[in-house]
Amino acid sequence: MKRKIFILHEIYGVNHFIKEQVQAYCDEDTSVSFISLYPEGLSFSYEKEKQAYDYFLQTVGFDTPLELLSQNLLKASENYDEVVLIGYSVGATLAWRLATLPLHRIICVYGSRIRQYLDVIPSCPTLVVLPSYESSFDVHTLKKALVNIENVHTKQYQGLHGFMDAYNSNYCQRSYLQAHGDIKSFLQAEKL
Repeated sequence: MKRKIFILHEIYGVNHFIKEQVQAYCDEDTSVSFISLYPEGLSFSYEKEKQAYDYFLQTVGFDTPLELLSQNLLKASENYDEVVLIGYSVGATLAWRLATLPLHRIICVYGSRIRQYLDVIPSCPTLVVLPSYESSFDVHTLKKALVNIENVHTKQYQGLHGFMDAYNSNYCQRSYLQAHGDIKSFLQAEKL
């Protein structure tokens, strides 16, 4: 079996965390790479969160990259037995919106804007990883809405948005280890 995993980054761009995630999911049967939504080399420090968010909304957004991402994922499906998409934050929302594609798995890690796209019905098993609290909306309301959508599995962990990122001030090692283990199990599951 040949598997390809693509990783979509947060508003900060391709940084140390995203590069570490590429390494975390590689094995002898799995090729992993990130897809940058920004021009090559552009990334933002965590201290520039507002600037990074504004840049994402003004130059990328949640609609513009969908067609190109779809084409890349479908092309990969021609060469791999399984294609998986993992997204973090804004990347998770984009991954959610692409969950109607014929992919093997989708994993959305703290994609807070998923709440705006609850009309999406994933065609493949989709794992939504949630923190225990978000300042911009009620996480429990989103979790309740997702429970009733076919193919969707939710997992919630203690911590805030960014709890999986060791470079982020919201990092929670215990929750990261639990979530990472659950993601690996989700990737290995035959049928859900």
